[in-house]
Amino acid sequence: MKKSFFASGVIGAALIGIFISISGCRKDDDNKVTDFDGNVYRTVTIGTQVWMVENLKVTHYRNGDLIPNITDSAAWDNSTSGAYCSMDNSALNSSIYGHLYNWYAVNDSRNLCPAGWHVPTDDEWTILIDYLGGEDTAGGKLKEADTTHWHSPNTAATNEIGFTGLPGGCRRYDGLFLYLSYYGLWWTATEENPQYIWYRCLVFDNPGFLRKHFGKDCGCSVRCVRD
Repeated sequence: MKKSFFASGVIGAALIGIFISISGCRKDDDNKVTDFDGNVYRTVTIGTQVWMVENLKVTHYRNGDLIPNITDSAAWDNSTSGAYCSMDNSALNSSIYGHLYNWYAVNDSRNLCPAGWHVPTDDEWTILIDYLGGEDTAGGKLKEADTTHWHSPNTAATNEIGFTGLPGGCRRYDGLFLYLSYYGLWWTATEENPQYIWYRCLVFDNPGFLRKHFGKDCGCSVRCVRD
């Protein structure tokens, strides 16, 4: 049974003015983290959490085992183990937006994130969202604040906490690439049920940070949070 996929139309929501103190948010430019491949990621402290500022682009698990790069749509559709790809199979896209990973890679015991870091649970994403004032307005504070990468209008985007959320799109279960420049989608480490996994979504015309589910064989971006 194939997995459901959310409708592409998103109704823009009116921005609610909520004042949030961002005194607990700072860029840790001297506190960087390096993955197995040598990619270096900047970090940002948001409340009690420390997040990577960039999407993951590693091609090996933490122990050095290679993660398969699946470019073929049929092979992606049939995969039941960890894999990654570049959006539209373009290395340039990966250099900007990071890789897209299926959830089998996220859930692998060999770990995607560097030592001391992990893929955030649904609850950890909720902590971030609550700190920023709730699901209806948190997205604007998380999105990169222009249309260099986001499709216009990039509603309410301020990037005021330095998270720099980018619209890396996703890969559907059947291998189809979708929504580059329109949506940023990040896995959680939490199953909704044996078939579906929670993910979080930023949208070009919406100030919110949406909570939805995907099947395990879809491809989303990954952000790591410190243990």
